[in-house]
Amino acid sequence: MNIFLAILALVGGFVALIKGADWFVEGSSSVAKLLKVPTIVIGLTVVALGTSLPEASVSISAAIAGKNALAVSNVVGSNIFNTLVVLGASAIVVPVCVQANSIKKEIPFSILCTFALLGALFLGKNVAVPADEATAAVVTNTYTIGIVGGIVLLALFAFYMYWQVTAALKARKSGELEEEDDDVKILSPSKSTIAIVVGVALIIFGGKLVVYGASEIASKFGMSETLIGMTIVALGTSLPELVTSMVAAKKGESDLALGNAIGSNIFNIVFVLGFSAVISPITVDILAIIDTIAVIGVSALTLVFAATGKKINRAEGAIMVLAYAAYFAYMFVR
Repeated sequence: MNIFLAILALVGGFVALIKGADWFVEGSSSVAKLLKVPTIVIGLTVVALGTSLPEASVSISAAIAGKNALAVSNVVGSNIFNTLVVLGASAIVVPVCVQANSIKKEIPFSILCTFALLGALFLGKNVAVPADEATAAVVTNTYTIGIVGGIVLLALFAFYMYWQVTAALKARKSGELEEEDDDVKILSPSKSTIAIVVGVALIIFGGKLVVYGASEIASKFGMSETLIGMTIVALGTSLPELVTSMVAAKKGESDLALGNAIGSNIFNIVFVLGFSAVISPITVDILAIIDTIAVIGVSALTLVFAATGKKINRAEGAIMVLAYAAYFAYMFVR
């Protein structure tokens, strides 16, 4: 495949993913509103899921195609990017205020989910047997997230959704949370259906384009699927989170920027990888373990910054962005 066409497929796939996610969220939110679902519940479910649909499409498509390294590196790379760049850049624009719940619950839960992913990988550890016992072939360790691991991650996803929705409804009932009806654009039932169908179609098509384009580029330049997934693909699929958080920061809604980044990280691990593993077991090498541990590290760093003064200031945001630049360089030289 011509390299120009591969790049075109990658860029076209990103555009299709982002536009498809927008239409899916718009159509689904409209249907939910027509069914009298509270706005806060729509935000915590449909909208939160929508920003993770690009990662979901790419990882599921990669898993089905047997591109296991790309399936995992896309999610892990997106989480590192979300934490260090999306959140760090937002803090540089406007210091990110952190609510007590985020320090006590959301950020620790995101770390717990990453540990669950790490545990699922270690439980699926296996040693490859050399094809020819007579040769001195190098034995390599691989790690597999199987159906059981996928179900565990999906169970965490179900718990997270229940926890968030019930907490939001309880807060709204007690008067701690105001309902904002203007946040959701209501379409006619037919237009809502069309938006959902076209959105899903674009997401599926975009995911396949990204996987195909990324694989071709990796092959053409001798780059690993893990490197492509951790860099180009992770950045492209994280664009919705970056745009949402930067806009929220500029509007002074810095807590929304934090919630968007952390919530997306949780969705990426427990929903995207959980669903991908249930569809097709995902086998990766030691690099996935290193990158998963890196996610835990950057999440812990975020928790420390958030706990000091209940905000992430500009200096801390700059440190986070620089940390990503350093890790980005490490990924190319390792």
